[in-house]
Amino acid sequence: MSNHSGGGRGNTRRRRGEEEAAHADDRWLLTYADMITLLMALFIVMWAISSVNISKFAALRQSLREAFAGKLVTGGESVMQGGKAVLQAEGARISSVHQPVQAPDPAAKNTFAPISAPVGSAQAEAQNLQRLAQQIQSYAEKHGLQKKIGASVDERGVIIRLLTDKVLFDAGSADIKAPAIPLIRQVGSIIQDLKIANPIRVEGNTDSRPIATSRFRSNWELSTGRATSVLQILLGAGISGDRFSASGYADTRPVASNSTEYGRYLNRHVDIVVLRHNGGTDTIGSIR
Repeated sequence: MSNHSGGGRGNTRRRRGEEEAAHADDRWLLTYADMITLLMALFIVMWAISSVNISKFAALRQSLREAFAGKLVTGGESVMQGGKAVLQAEGARISSVHQPVQAPDPAAKNTFAPISAPVGSAQAEAQNLQRLAQQIQSYAEKHGLQKKIGASVDERGVIIRLLTDKVLFDAGSADIKAPAIPLIRQVGSIIQDLKIANPIRVEGNTDSRPIATSRFRSNWELSTGRATSVLQILLGAGISGDRFSASGYADTRPVASNSTEYGRYLNRHVDIVVLRHNGGTDTIGSIR
């Protein structure tokens, strides 16, 4: 009886040992599965961090290339040559249009080829805008209006500044004086002749002295009314209306101190801003 029981326990232990030995050979599968899972997670992470926005990368590469080549601004200097930063005070003026320029021959104003530039060509657009500023400045010098009309190029585009006193408007009025209408139309004609298709914003500005009339309750309404009046004359020059916008800034964007009469005189102006296609910061140019 005892021998039979002992033999049974022996057989049981033997079978259990054989089963454990068989399962021991399969334990590597658990380690293998863990390793495969970790490798898959690693590859997913590597793929995720290696994905690049191709369009943004191309734009960054082009910007850096032009910056180091000195081609982002007209008349600018290469970063490698120690040029000034693009963002400077007073709208980052790129270059003065007071440098000596040859006045255009009126009889040959249509002899040059159209210079309309594609939207993506920043360098060609900068050349077009520089030529526009030079044409406006030449016109002002030819007609003795240097102190009334100014043009400068900054990071927004071309700023054509018209001082309003005794040129465009009477005090407190937004009705354009009859002698000023041909002047504004001439500005529009120059833009048209140069085939520049950029958007145009007309901006009205006043000094800090308050106004309260039956027509204009504040400088906000006066500045907006003056900008709109100039815009209407420009439409008569044949420029498409969908390119225009008008803004009135009252006395919030002074270019000189309002504490002096001369400063207030400079602050009363209307700007015709021919904007860059690629956009620019909303800074203020200066009359030259």
